[in-house]
Amino acid sequence: MHFNFDFTAVQTLWTLTLAAHLVLLVVLLGRDRASRFRWFFTGIALVTLRLIASRLLFGRMPQIVLGETFLVLGFISVIVGLVVLVELARMTFRTASPRAWGMGIAGALCASALSLIAIGPWPTLQAVVPTSLMNALNLLQLLTQKGGLAVDLLSVALGLLAVTFGRRCGTAWRNHSQLVIIGLSTASLGQLATQLIWQAIAKSAAPHSMAEYTHIMDLREKLLNANSAIYVAVLIWWILWLWFDEPGATTTSEAVSSNPAEP
Repeated sequence: MHFNFDFTAVQTLWTLTLAAHLVLLVVLLGRDRASRFRWFFTGIALVTLRLIASRLLFGRMPQIVLGETFLVLGFISVIVGLVVLVELARMTFRTASPRAWGMGIAGALCASALSLIAIGPWPTLQAVVPTSLMNALNLLQLLTQKGGLAVDLLSVALGLLAVTFGRRCGTAWRNHSQLVIIGLSTASLGQLATQLIWQAIAKSAAPHSMAEYTHIMDLREKLLNANSAIYVAVLIWWILWLWFDEPGATTTSEAVSSNPAEP
């Protein structure tokens, strides 16, 4: 008996990504992590909603309405992503001094702002001034794209700070907040690397035939697939580590059980 599965790489990665998101949501709820990481849980749920909506709504709605819907969802995801970073930073650096907080925030914002200016083209002012519906959509698209890029840059900066100074601020290795940050920064590094590599290819490429153009598009698809594979690996990382308790959690609960409080 022969089985024939006509799944492309894109379809396979989409299926794995959706399945991993659903499993992660179950772990967050079942292991009582959602109450601690409220905004991280919200962000994962929002990405899951966008994945499902992209499959259910594509081809069933007018193109302009579909584009507006996903632009709004993307912009909301950017806002939630920024709040997630604040949530994780507060957990990881809870014992840091106000001076250390100020220096860390200033350094991360300056480095991210300079990188944001340097990466990617910027449209003209006339193209984003909301004088018409199309310009308003262009502005929303710009905010979503650059906001997502800013979230990626800040995620990488937060990951570096967490790995370097997390232990000094009372966050031990295998702490859930630090592990979530490492996953976020890894996913963001993959996203940034994909964008920079494709930007370099697009600038230098000058196809002279359909075969060369097809080759360049194949390279783009491989880059996107590699980025999706990295994200699936990050989701598996979160599922595994968030399933297990943090170091000392079991010991503490056992100590409380063996030495109940006096009535």
